[in-house]
Amino acid sequence: MAIPVGQMVREARQRHGLTQQRLARRCATSQRHIGRIERGEVSPSVETLERLLRAMGERLVVEVEPGPRGNQSTAELRAARATTTPGERIVETAALSEFLTGIHRRPGAR
Repeated sequence: MAIPVGQMVREARQRHGLTQQRLARRCATSQRHIGRIERGEVSPSVETLERLLRAMGERLVVEVEPGPRGNQSTAELRAARATTTPGERIVETAALSEFLTGIHRRPGAR
């Protein structure tokens, strides 16, 4: 699971026993800028993030993971459905029914 960049920088800095000021000096930037990154007020460039991590003896590793598929084929949907239990199918059908009923409801009607 991914964590926010600012949290990652803060955790690395604390793990190395550095203050924001000390890290800023190592990276030739301001303590204020480090604080803003850690609070998520700004998003550092990849180059800045690499520089911060390198100053702490760490490195940036980027991975790509497949995301959820929004447009599945009928065959894929059938295969996924075949692995669900009858109880799961009932829950899914009830949720779908509730959703579809809500779509057709007039605005303001209950």
